[in-house]
Amino acid sequence: MSSHAFNKFKYENGKFNVSDTKGMISLNEATQFRLNDKNILDEAFAFTTSHLKLMVSQSNPHAQYIKNALYRPYHRGVPRLEARQYICFYKKDEGSNDTLLKCAKYEGNLESKLPYVRHRIVEFFFFAAGFNFESRYACARNIQTKLTFITGIIDDTYDAYGTYEELQHFTEAMRRFDIGVKDKLPTDNFKLVYETILKFHDEAEEKVRKEGRSYGVFYTKNEFKKLAEAYFVEASWAHRSSVPTFDEYMDTALKSSAAIVSVFQAFIGMEEANETAYQWLINTDNKVHKALNIIARLYDDIAINEDEEKRGLVCGTSCYMKQYGVTRQEAVEAYREMIEIAWKDMNEACLKPMPVSNKIALRALSFARLMDVFYKEGDGFGSPEKSMKDLISKLLIHPIPL
Repeated sequence: MSSHAFNKFKYENGKFNVSDTKGMISLNEATQFRLNDKNILDEAFAFTTSHLKLMVSQSNPHAQYIKNALYRPYHRGVPRLEARQYICFYKKDEGSNDTLLKCAKYEGNLESKLPYVRHRIVEFFFFAAGFNFESRYACARNIQTKLTFITGIIDDTYDAYGTYEELQHFTEAMRRFDIGVKDKLPTDNFKLVYETILKFHDEAEEKVRKEGRSYGVFYTKNEFKKLAEAYFVEASWAHRSSVPTFDEYMDTALKSSAAIVSVFQAFIGMEEANETAYQWLINTDNKVHKALNIIARLYDDIAINEDEEKRGLVCGTSCYMKQYGVTRQEAVEAYREMIEIAWKDMNEACLKPMPVSNKIALRALSFARLMDVFYKEGDGFGSPEKSMKDLISKLLIHPIPL
């Protein structure tokens, strides 16, 4: 990006149009990327530095944050130390988001111990907001953000960390879902992952138990167990360097799509989600159930299959190519046709009478919509900077100007 882009922070008279503390610090951080050739970033650095020092001298409530930014800008610091420091400042901010703050603390503590895990807290919160954006569903967003976070952890644990033998023990523990088996796990990392999974589900159950809705966590745990089983089957294929037929692949991959467990995670904090809602969605004869799994699996495969194949993982498009003797491009086109059929099935199901309320059906539909948002232009979870950054900024950072 050209440094001339920073001209938009100037008035017509050439003076900088930045006065608030956060904006001043952000501009100062941006100037840390200035080069040897004299340009507007040097001007911005001088301007922001002088003004930030003045703010400190005037007992600004963000004085410590400002001092830290002046002493060691983020660009010149160690990222994890800077993130740890920022969490302390952020929790004092009147506009801080409690869910993001709590998850950032969890993530920060886990990252030092689980370096293989992708750190996507903001993306997970955006995902939860895509289900329950209304203010009255703050608790539902909180619960779902944390449970989506651990869904990501378990995905990365099966795909990028565990050996086949370690995953055998871990999968057996997931079948039990009992803290008593934690010490039987092979490494401290597996014990930490397992303990975190159980802890987050227990916390969710505690929040809804008083309303008599702990059954939601029961159904979600069962789907989480199925998810772990499916991940292990896929890990077994990679371990044996086996490429199943497409039919065999889909039998497992529809379960590993995490579609049903994701919607259940959205249900937990909703008062409207009675037990009928969970029973409706786990019914395999339900067109919505089938459509959600297909949409999630195929969107995901199109976006990430080539990268996964390079890492030695089994990918669906390769299975399709093997079974039908087609090229990858032809497989992708067939995938897109199947996605369209699934959307039509979803539409058809939503137009017919259902045993659940519209609010419940809408959460299932929201999941399908989010798959389109996250995967239509690539892997929105794996590489959010390519397709999700602008969308997240619009929804969570930049308010609509009035």
